[in-house]
Amino acid sequence: MEKLKKLIQDLESKIPNQEILNPAISKSSVGWHIEHSLLTIILIVGALQKSNPENYKWKFNFKRVLIFTINKIPRGRAKAPKVVQPKEDVNIESLRNHLEKGKAKLAELNSISDKNYFEHPYLGHLTLKPTIKFLEIHTNHHLQIINDIIKSNS
Repeated sequence: MEKLKKLIQDLESKIPNQEILNPAISKSSVGWHIEHSLLTIILIVGALQKSNPENYKWKFNFKRVLIFTINKIPRGRAKAPKVVQPKEDVNIESLRNHLEKGKAKLAELNSISDKNYFEHPYLGHLTLKPTIKFLEIHTNHHLQIINDIIKSNS
């Protein structure tokens, strides 16, 4: 979980660059990627908290095995579900608000049972430890895009 905390700090450090955009790398701005990453953390931890471990069902999922093996999400392969797509008006205030909520949700992970889970649209049911790993991979994926956008603007 320390890795996830560091990734959130990295997201926070990118907030001053939130308006930078490079359509050759991504159609979305740096701010969009930051907010999307934070919304993902907030909503997934919330889903873990609300889940009933008795309803968990493990199924083999090739995409999950692939992503967890290579520790990477291929770019441009999937579209973010609407629920974690930021609104068009991403600004520093909304980013800071979601940053605080994201940090609070991260702290709440310590009180969640290992058996709680959330259902990922592509990867299936993920219990606590695989969920944390997914959040690390996902956040890092967007940080790489953010870094590429910022670098291209220099």
